[in-house]
Amino acid sequence: MNVPATAELPVVVIGAGPAGLAAAAHLLDQGIEPLVLEAGQKSGAAVREWAHVRLFSTWGEVVDPVAEKLLAPTGWTRPDPATYPSGGDWAELYLQPLADLLGHRVRTGARVTGVSRAGRDRIVDADRDRQPFVVHIAHADGREERVFARAVIDASGTWATPSPAGGSGLPALGEKAASDRITYRVPNLKDTAVRARYAGKRTAVIGSGASAFTALAYLAELAKSGDGVGTKGVWILRRGISGSTFGGGEADQLPARGALGLAAKAAVDEGHADAATGFRTEAIERADDGRLVLVGEDGRRLDPVDEVIVLTGFRPDLSFLEELRLGLDERLQAPVELAPLIDPNQHSCGTVYPHGHRELSHPESGVYLVGMKSYGRAPTFLAMTGYEQVRSVTAAIAGDLESADRVELTLPETGVCGGAGLFDDPAAGQAEAGGCCAPAPALVQIAVGTPAATVTEGAPAGGSCGSCQ
Repeated sequence: MNVPATAELPVVVIGAGPAGLAAAAHLLDQGIEPLVLEAGQKSGAAVREWAHVRLFSTWGEVVDPVAEKLLAPTGWTRPDPATYPSGGDWAELYLQPLADLLGHRVRTGARVTGVSRAGRDRIVDADRDRQPFVVHIAHADGREERVFARAVIDASGTWATPSPAGGSGLPALGEKAASDRITYRVPNLKDTAVRARYAGKRTAVIGSGASAFTALAYLAELAKSGDGVGTKGVWILRRGISGSTFGGGEADQLPARGALGLAAKAAVDEGHADAATGFRTEAIERADDGRLVLVGEDGRRLDPVDEVIVLTGFRPDLSFLEELRLGLDERLQAPVELAPLIDPNQHSCGTVYPHGHRELSHPESGVYLVGMKSYGRAPTFLAMTGYEQVRSVTAAIAGDLESADRVELTLPETGVCGGAGLFDDPAAGQAEAGGCCAPAPALVQIAVGTPAATVTEGAPAGGSCGSCQ
């Protein structure tokens, strides 16, 4: 194997999403050649799959400053920083122009199937750190390729690996067999065929984050429309109803994120959704009429539903990194130094101390997980977090540790803090709420009792994972 000198090699960036393209821009700004490998047929392929969803971050918060500096001489005009883009806007008006600027440095239809040290599997110690990385690629046309890299930045995200409905983290019994009636994405109800699938139907929404809020709000809008009469949501919650269930509301420093939770609250206040609290899905059975029956770990059986939307989060695909020596937290599958800052078992405030290359480093020097993938299974990632990560990581790769160690980001607070241990505990959630809400895990209609917000076409309706990659 003829291995070129490491200093002459590019830095391979896996994924041409927001964090990956920003990493490439920062590398160029540092005088380092990037090579971006994207499995999809276009840059921002994952973002394009939720093109219909509006972010709860403004344009001013989802454009990387260095990328903007590179784009400015091309005649690119930054959208109004105070407005809220959809996923489609983000992809077409920012990510694609940035990818076009990077040109041949971005290869689409190039799926990374493995990363290792040249001539060294994960067992071998001898001379390991002096070897470049070797990256194996499967192209869409069937070709295989091997490239070498001085460092690897994995910004491939978690979009392709959604978590299942099962409360144990494994697919519920019957979940795969019922796949014709289950989706793991927020449905695009502006699409005629998709709209017909949910109009007038009873749909279970499993999850408690921004994506679940969005789906509930969309179903409520459908129920109030002329062709959606009879549409009903059933919100499946693994914990109880508490003061933080609907997010931070007006206390959220990202107003649109707070409004999203209030829109979900309006859906239940107005009777467009019921809730099954303290319900951990054990099985999904098919009724005689073809509809689905959700069965809980405690033996409860809910009334049949026509469709199920599973929005229980995402998890990283680590399979192509198995020959690298990664230091990952055993719970979150996030870098061990980062995990305590984002662990929902420890806190649920959603406020994360800005972090960089030191928190993102691994025993295998020169490899970094950034963007949404760096959070492993933890929620609440923001695009601005990813941009700060790649700024620090690329500075470290360039040898500028003073810049790499500098903190250049203050994250907006969520207005929510449930304290330790409340992430999935129904009883604790009720205790937090002072006993004011649903007292037992049962199918109930929620009436929290404060004025509800609505989501209109012109208002931010939230993001599939906020403003994340």
